[in-house]
Amino acid sequence: MQHVSSLLDGLQERAEAHHALEAEGSAWPPALRLRARSLYWQCWRVAEIAEELARQGSPVPERTVRNWCKAEGWDAASPLERVKGSIEARLIQLVAKEIKSGGDFKEIDLLGREMERLARVGKYTAAGADARESDLNPNIKARNAKPKKKPKLNVFTPEHVAALREDFEKSLFDYQRTWYDERDQRTRFILKSRQIGATWYFAREALLDSLETGRNQIFLSASRAQANVFKQYITAWVRRVCDIDLKGDPLVIVTPNGDEAEIHFLSTSARTAQSYHGNLYFDEVFWTPKFAELNKVASGMAMQKQYRKTYFSTPSAKSHEAYAFWSGERLKRRSADASTDGPSIDISHARLAGSGFTGEDRVWRNIVTIMDALAGGCDLFDIEELRFEYSEEEFDNLLMCLFIDDSKSVFPLAQLQACMVDSWVEWHKFYKPLAARPYGDLPVWIGYDPGHTGDAAGLVVVAAPQEPGGKLRVLERHRYRELDFEAQAEAIKVMTLRYNVEHIAIDSTGLGQGVYQLVKQFFPTVKEIQYSIEVKNLLVLRAQKAMRAGRLEFDAGWVDLAHSFLAIHRVLTDGQRNVTYKSGRNAVTGHADLAWALMNALDKEPLEGAPDEEKRGLVEIY
Repeated sequence: MQHVSSLLDGLQERAEAHHALEAEGSAWPPALRLRARSLYWQCWRVAEIAEELARQGSPVPERTVRNWCKAEGWDAASPLERVKGSIEARLIQLVAKEIKSGGDFKEIDLLGREMERLARVGKYTAAGADARESDLNPNIKARNAKPKKKPKLNVFTPEHVAALREDFEKSLFDYQRTWYDERDQRTRFILKSRQIGATWYFAREALLDSLETGRNQIFLSASRAQANVFKQYITAWVRRVCDIDLKGDPLVIVTPNGDEAEIHFLSTSARTAQSYHGNLYFDEVFWTPKFAELNKVASGMAMQKQYRKTYFSTPSAKSHEAYAFWSGERLKRRSADASTDGPSIDISHARLAGSGFTGEDRVWRNIVTIMDALAGGCDLFDIEELRFEYSEEEFDNLLMCLFIDDSKSVFPLAQLQACMVDSWVEWHKFYKPLAARPYGDLPVWIGYDPGHTGDAAGLVVVAAPQEPGGKLRVLERHRYRELDFEAQAEAIKVMTLRYNVEHIAIDSTGLGQGVYQLVKQFFPTVKEIQYSIEVKNLLVLRAQKAMRAGRLEFDAGWVDLAHSFLAIHRVLTDGQRNVTYKSGRNAVTGHADLAWALMNALDKEPLEGAPDEEKRGLVEIY
């Protein structure tokens, strides 16, 4: 009862103090009250506080200060409230300053964190018996919290799929629509011209199939770099249409039904390819080494009846292992009647162009030449210009889907395939293609084959061998069209800034002399190569030697470089007395520029090879 009586007395005093303040009728600034309260909690007497306020230019009667003390219960405040009040007063004082020093900002930050700590103490105190240690230390709550689920990536809504479908439908050429109409064929095999949008199309077809059916997709290419082109097409399309940035490798997408579908991008060097399953897209099969062996593994990924297989490629040579698949030779070999050659499949252009044809081996085949693409609405090409730029043989192979007879080539397809590697996998320890200095400070050689009238120029960067007889790796290759001498020289100069260039060799025959003279101004040690029968023989022999020794390597996705070598033939000179090498290079039909550029770079390599270290002797003189 005594406690209740004292509590009632305190309330009575506060009420009287409030009435007294109202009777004074004077409105004092809140900051003045906070200052007075802060001094009171620092054990100043009321009279001393009134004097201090008067000295600071704010005279307040002693009785007013006393009424503040009673009305606001200064004596009844807990230690926590007193500390909070002092911090509040100081914080207000600092915030009110117009010009603040660095120390002021640090103190404001410190006081703000102290206010936060005191708020946690207040919460802990107010909880009483229900107080938890985590109220004082938020780290405990974070430590005991359940792991948060990461938000799902690559999530598509029905609206996203509808937008992609609409954009897909309106962007197709006639031959691409034919491919789409035959999407449910168990096996499709398409022989195509270059640059007609097959990679672009199949990237979109595969994504839509995953979104609408939930099936996995597998893209298989000769190299990881080539397989990554499919990924780039998919991510760019989704970003443009749906404003979604796809993440991950493989891409794991969430369909509108909540299902997850995987899209894999593999190279033919993938050792675990057989562990995946889904629709298979096998790119550039006619340029893939060891196709027969690899296809056994690849086709197994689409073994389930729900999956489909699609093969597509530009033609290489009839000697390639994939040609037996294309021509239907497999079916003949499996014929039950051994006394006959078995059924024959018509693979002529007349039979397979347009709507395609499903042969007796249950493979749907289709041929799309550049003329077929033109007739199908693809107006991206100038046929007359292309006939001017390419020789008849090259035009037929690259654009009209005719196979090469590599028995006439100086560099057979089998020899070139032995040079093909998955550069992103095999060279990843020392070669970073996306870096500003992809090969660091290691030395490289540059070979250049200048462009002539109606011809393309070729530039090749080769990593110099790290030891005698070491690997010769082709790091970059470029083709330039319709550049003047200055622009061609500038392209070479860019490479000297990108790499530690040790050697540059340029064919200075004819118009190449202009490029050579300009390069010599910024790279004085550039080597001038004047083509002759003897020089060309040496270049070819040096390249053949490197290939036979297994020293030359280039990315398996570089079909253009392989084709450039295939185009080089051995012919007799006009006098029929000497053998030389011809690739159709003249003012009208220039090609094989990449091959000659590479052989120019290899001019730095000694023809006789490295000396045998074990055969060296040592003579000591006493």
